[in-house]
Amino acid sequence: MRSFVHVLTALAVIGLAFWAYRENYRTQEALARADTLQSDIATARQRLRMLNAEWAYLNRPDRLAALVEMNYDRLGLMPLQPHQFGRIDQVAYPQTKPDFTITNPVDVMSDGGRP
Repeated sequence: MRSFVHVLTALAVIGLAFWAYRENYRTQEALARADTLQSDIATARQRLRMLNAEWAYLNRPDRLAALVEMNYDRLGLMPLQPHQFGRIDQVAYPQTKPDFTITNPVDVMSDGGRP
């Protein structure tokens, strides 16, 4: 009986060692994936900052005014005036009432329509 307990204990230790080995490599793989994701996020944030800077550079008022002047004959663009802007309460939004009008009503009776 004592040898059976020793064998069972040895198998349990081997099983736990195998489990710990696998968990160690799974953890290392998850950490590597997390590092890769963090690197991708940093790259995406850097690209977003660069795109925002380019957008701000391209939307400079003096540059846009020069483009309007250059293309006035072809596009007919006019500079914006303060009176052309409105308030949000001046916007006419569509009505949100759903239209559930029944055009051909049908009578439904429980006895199949027999008198």
